[in-house]
Amino acid sequence: MEDLGARMSGMAGRRVAVLGGGWAGMAAAVELSDAGARVAVFEAAQTLGGRARAVVYRGTTLDNGAHILVGAYRETLAIMRKVGVDEARGLFARLPLELNFPGRFRLRAPRLPGPLHLAAALLGCSGLPWGERLGAVRFMRTLQSMRFTLDRDTTVAALLECHAQGTHARRYLWEPLCIAALNTRAQQASAQVFLNVLRDSLNGARSDSELILPRCDLSHLFPLPAADHVDARGGRVVTGCAVHAVREHGRGFEIEHTHGREPCDAVVCALPPYRVADTLAPLASMRSITRDIVMLEHEPITSVYLQFDAGASLPGAMVGLEDGHAQWAFDRGRLAGQHGLVCAVVSARGAHEALSHEQLAVHVEDELRARFPRLGTPRWRKVIAEKRATFSCRPDLGRPDQITPVAGLVLAGDYTASPYPGTLEAAVRSGVRCARLLSEGSHVHA
Repeated sequence: MEDLGARMSGMAGRRVAVLGGGWAGMAAAVELSDAGARVAVFEAAQTLGGRARAVVYRGTTLDNGAHILVGAYRETLAIMRKVGVDEARGLFARLPLELNFPGRFRLRAPRLPGPLHLAAALLGCSGLPWGERLGAVRFMRTLQSMRFTLDRDTTVAALLECHAQGTHARRYLWEPLCIAALNTRAQQASAQVFLNVLRDSLNGARSDSELILPRCDLSHLFPLPAADHVDARGGRVVTGCAVHAVREHGRGFEIEHTHGREPCDAVVCALPPYRVADTLAPLASMRSITRDIVMLEHEPITSVYLQFDAGASLPGAMVGLEDGHAQWAFDRGRLAGQHGLVCAVVSARGAHEALSHEQLAVHVEDELRARFPRLGTPRWRKVIAEKRATFSCRPDLGRPDQITPVAGLVLAGDYTASPYPGTLEAAVRSGVRCARLLSEGSHVHA
């Protein structure tokens, strides 16, 4: 990540309010506090992390959604290192690219230079007919020749059809990658955004494709260390404090929140998109932008936690599932020492939305036991549903820029302009860019 400190000396002493303590807001707060700004972060929830945070149930720390990082998430990994989170501390596991649907499909990247490692993985995978393996390699070569750029955006399903990807390759490779990265089903998902992900994660160095799986809860993976970083530089992070309104006040702003009102010189609005319009309603010049934000469609992520006996485990830290509601299952015993705890993830819209939490938990339990009968019967189940976990990543989707018409006000969040879908990397990049915009004074439309 670019060192912004020297370039942001103009921020010294300026009061900056960061609305929202998710990954985007905390990324902005870290960069701004390093530049000498007097940062105040306001988070409505009691726990930092937004839609990627810790949840405690029956004395066990869970996450409100299982998030996979990859080695290509350079901005995220860089800012994690900045606040003291690195592999040496054991807070995440870095594993070679592997997609494993036990007994049906397995792809594992060998130790070869990228992108040769992907071609070797495709040719050597199990569960695909030989012709489909060759077809997948040809597909990647075609994308390379196209520089992973489409003349016109379309859906991922249409792209796979156009390039004659076989049934097994779609079922076990491309569609699972699509729903994992975009949280949108292939029939609706943007092919161009999908290609951006493939370009940066699978077409570069082998390390770019490595899976980074958290060994701790998501709040401790970045937001909480980021808060310590901000506190150490004279800033403050206030939880349980919702921001109700932002108003222009003199040459700056006035923030109305749970505990009263206070002035500031600049604002980073890192609220979830469905809260932006109400909070910024007093700013007339923001209304056309907030109307567009309100129109964004969203996709859910539902996490089904099942606590089995301590000796129960899955055949891998992360395994793929099919023919049911859940797409992936994570063994929290292997990852975080929470032995016997399995987290099954149900991404995007689907039939599961018609079920109650209890009904869904029973269905997922049956799906897991059908594949892994040795798991036994769980002691308890817990379903955590984020109904608006990410924006729906559709073709040619218009996403607002971080720059706004209001001097000193910038927008941060995974839904803002980015080549990436609604990922932690998109969130962090937006927060870092907001810090840069405020420092350069380039946060106003010409």
